Amino acid sequence: MAEFVTLEVSDGVGTIRLDRPKMNAISVQVQAELRAAAAEASERDDVKAVVVYGGERVFAAGNDVKEMAALSYADMVTVSGSVQSAVSAVAAIPKPVVAAITGYALGGGCELALAADIRIAADDATLGQPEVLLGIIPGAGGTQRLSRLVGPSKAKDIIFTGRFVKADEALAIGLVDRLVPAESVYDEAVAWARQFTGAASLAVRAAKESIDRGLEVDLATGLEIERLQFAALFATEDQTNGMQSFVENGPGKAQFEGR
Repeated sequence: MAEFVTLEVSDGVGTIRLDRPKMNAISVQVQAELRAAAAEASERDDVKAVVVYGGERVFAAGNDVKEMAALSYADMVTVSGSVQSAVSAVAAIPKPVVAAITGYALGGGCELALAADIRIAADDATLGQPEVLLGIIPGAGGTQRLSRLVGPSKAKDIIFTGRFVKADEALAIGLVDRLVPAESVYDEAVAWARQFTGAASLAVRAAKESIDRGLEVDLATGLEIERLQFAALFATEDQTNGMQSFVENGPGKAQFEGR
């Protein structure tokens, strides 16, 4: 049984819940449990979309500095793969993923939020990559995902200075996608995720993979990724049902089975 990270499933929505008092510091154990929860969410057919949530008080205040402080370079060469792979496992979930951000999302917590497809944050939330203030840099995707999301100049300003980013600025630069009152964050995230419980899940998966893989390559290669994913969906029952429903009944009335 996982101690700090659980996957709870209700009505097609899986919630990956961090619960490591007081600030959800991401330890080696939390990293392992995140990988396991992400793998389970990926594999379960009853999970159509995922919410990543740290609770009402805090999303995650960062990686466990006390655990890392005594590590040598040789130690970190080995451990750094675990740090990065936990966040990458969440990013690789082949379903829509939303981060529900309350309180602080700093360092590794911010990197975990960046792994989601969208971010819904409390209007008093604080985000940032303050690793430089500890004499290091983000090591779980922050230098890469943040720059892709907000652009290199803004990412450099945030990472070079280690400053905190308040919710209104995070919204303005695209670091988060929506601000809501703190008490509504989780419900809003679940509502967004619930849109996909009856969706053509193979098409949504293909769209996510096309976008994510396309961002890693040149335009021509990205277009080829899209073309192959587009063509492959014509082997699915959902495509047949969706187009037949459109012809017979108009748009938006198809019933999808995820096959």
